[in-house]
Amino acid sequence: MARAISNQKKAFNTAIAWGVGLLIFFPIFWIVITSFKTEAEAIADPPSFLFFNWTLENYGVVQERSDYGRFLWNSVVLSVGSTILGLIIAVPAAWAMAFVPGKHTKDVLLWMLSTKMLPAVGVLFPIVLIARTLGIYDSYALLITVLTLINLPIIIWMLYTYFKEIPGEILEAARMDGASLKSEILYILTPMAVPGIASTMLLNIILAWNEAFWTLNLTTIKAAPLTAFIASYSSPEGLFYAKLSAASTMAIAPILIMGWFSQKQLVRGLTFGAVK
Repeated sequence: MARAISNQKKAFNTAIAWGVGLLIFFPIFWIVITSFKTEAEAIADPPSFLFFNWTLENYGVVQERSDYGRFLWNSVVLSVGSTILGLIIAVPAAWAMAFVPGKHTKDVLLWMLSTKMLPAVGVLFPIVLIARTLGIYDSYALLITVLTLINLPIIIWMLYTYFKEIPGEILEAARMDGASLKSEILYILTPMAVPGIASTMLLNIILAWNEAFWTLNLTTIKAAPLTAFIASYSSPEGLFYAKLSAASTMAIAPILIMGWFSQKQLVRGLTFGAVK
């Protein structure tokens, strides 16, 4: 009897998990199939799911109209650059908070996290004004700095959590053997926290890749990433749904592929220290 109830619970939980997964996946599925429709079929009512005239015309038009490669390169530079800069700042900060905590360490952590609740539009004008004054508007330097700052609280919080799971006695033994602070962080702490650092890095790349508000407001052409590439298909004449879907598919495909191949590392890092 107990076994039957347990099996029913597992089946129920599995069904719920599949339902949630399909619900989350459906918008992506809809975007992809819409990208293979004509504009007339894209706005047809009722919509067609699989039985329509499949075409690659939208992808050809998108590629002819926009330099997809340039937008893709900008997204790679901004997401990877902001991730590297964020880790350079966050690893020492998380180390200090985890192994040399002060009286107000938790307050500082909460304050950093609270900055994520700040409406971005509230600080947009000062940042634009500063960027134009310094002559760095629509540049890699500006976007990498801004993306680093907006994601830094999450990076530090995640690394702090991972570092707290590492026994402090190991670092103390290294100090007794004469290890310098640099050696302690680079050759002892970092290798032990590779799963956590890897998952943090992957998550930050995803967040930076998907960031739209700042990239749309702080760029025009030179440093515009794929979010601007997608937005360019919204015009005063209206939305071209099929072409917009093709552009969206081309924009999300690289990050989806990366996530698919790195899912083991991501899950391993997110569960790092959860089971002792």
